[in-house]
Formats: sequence, C-alpha cells, structure tokens
Amino acid sequence: MIKKYIFLFWILCLALFITFDGWTSVRSKIIGQIKDSSGNPLEKVKVTIISLKAASQKFELNTNKEGKFTQIGLWPGYYTVNFRKSGFMPFSKEVRVRIAEPTRLEITLEQAAEVVERSMSKADKLFIKGNKLYEEQKYQEAVQAYKEALEISPSQWGYYFNLGLVYKKMDKKEEALSAFQKAVELSPESYSSNKELGETLAKSDNYEEAKKYYKKATEISQDDPDAFYNLGVCLINLGDSEGALTSFLKTIELKDDYSDAYYQVGTIYIGQNKAKEAVENLERFLELAPEHEKANIAKQLLDYLKKN
Repeated sequence: MIKKYIFLFWILCLALFITFDGWTSVRSKIIGQIKDSSGNPLEKVKVTIISLKAASQKFELNTNKEGKFTQIGLWPGYYTVNFRKSGFMPFSKEVRVRIAEPTRLEITLEQAAEVVERSMSKADKLFIKGNKLYEEQKYQEAVQAYKEALEISPSQWGYYFNLGLVYKKMDKKEEALSAFQKAVELSPESYSSNKELGETLAKSDNYEEAKKYYKKATEISQDDPDAFYNLGVCLINLGDSEGALTSFLKTIELKDDYSDAYYQVGTIYIGQNKAKEAVENLERFLELAPEHEKANIAKQLLDYLKKN
C-alpha cells in the first residue's frame, strides 16, 4: 500500500512539473541596458513596463550598477516601457514580447534640466492616474487626466495613444481619430498606434486611408498574423480580392489555426471559381470554429459547392 501511494505521489509531482513547465513556456522576458549619451551605464533608472492590452499589468524595477535590468514572466503582446532617472529626460518605447524569446533593449537617456524633469514627473503621475481610471471604466475622468498630462508634456505619443483608447471606449470616433493620428505622428514606428488608426479609419468606411496604416503595421510587425488579417479585410472592402488573398494566406502561414482567415480565403476562392480550394478552406474554418457566427453560412456554401 505504501509503495502504491509513493507511486501516486511521484505521478502527481510529474504532472505538476509538466503543468508549470508548460505555463512558464508561454511567457517571456525583457532584458535591457541603459546608458547616458557618453556610453556610461546608468544605475537606479526606474523602469516601468505597462501592457497595452491591459494597463493593470504593470511592472516596476530598477537598473543595477551595470545599467542592466530583466523582467520575466511577461505574456506575449505589446508593452510600453518607460525609463526615468533624476537628472535625465524620461523616455518611452513600445516593444513586442514574443513567446519564449527574450526582447532585448539598449536605451540612451539624455540629461535634462531640473525644471523639465519635475514637469515630466508630474505628467507621468497624471498618465498613471489616467490608466487607473481607464481600468475602473471611469472614462470621462481618464480623459481629463490624460489631457492634463498632455498639457505638461505634449510630445509623449503614449499619452495620445491611451487617450485614443478611452475615446474609442466612449464611441467618440472623431476624438479617437485625432488622438491616434497624433500618436502616429509622434511615433510613426508604433505598431499599436498604426493599427488603431487604421481600425478607426476603417470603421468610418475610409478604407483607402486605413490601408496605408494597416500596411505600415504589417511592415513594423512582419510576423504578426493580426496585422495581415486587418490589412486583408481592408483590401476586401476596397475590392482588391487578390491583395486580400495574399494577406489572408500570410495570416494562415503565420498562424495555422486562424479560423477567420480560412473563411475569408474560402469565400475569395469561390469568387475565383476554385471550388476545390474553397471547400478545403471552408472545411478547415468549420473544424476550427464550429460555433462561429458565420458557421451556418459556411455550411450552406459547402453544400452548394459539393452539389455543383
């Protein structure tokens, strides 16, 4: 009997090990080093990492004597990383964290006058306040906090980006559009800003203009399936089925279980009279998403294709 319990104990331990090993494998980390303009490592730089998907996911740490820092346990996605040290200009950067692949940063901070430093610190506090209000769904108050932060520091693209997200939640399309446009103007290489600006324009049926920002998003993030899917949908609305097909196929290449992309590819192939390819993609769509809102349409299309 004792041997039986010992055996069960080791089986349980093995199961737990596998569970936790799998859990950690889907997370990653950011590794960085910060220096001054002369190339000297900067110690005790405050590093704040905030998820763009959920502002409540925030991490704070400081650099060591070599100016280095490491933050582990990050879910894949986009983050804003803020750097602040007394006597230096604050700096922020958007980074993408990938599964089990460390994101490496090398940052240079410029020295700042004391009065500028104090003003920026106040703006940061207002920005964090706005994030908290956003999480609490106090959108009007969050707008006010972000606006006050922008009055102090109008060159921070992240402030405009988050302001745009609040306006998006409030369904204020014109205000959101203006905020995202300013975010892209200040940080043209921001994937999230280009994506949100493209989406806002597309929702206003301005697909021609939206295409420019969706395309930019695919150039910035060439291995992100969402970027290519968004571009594909935009091209469909512009009547460019060939361009859309290329984007959707790229989406599937990057993520072979992207169900919506299979549906789009299937319907495009129907328009091209490629029944075999259409059937294959629609069947794959139903296999991946049998409860999808378009599942019934896909079944009807398959019935028609197989009968004819």
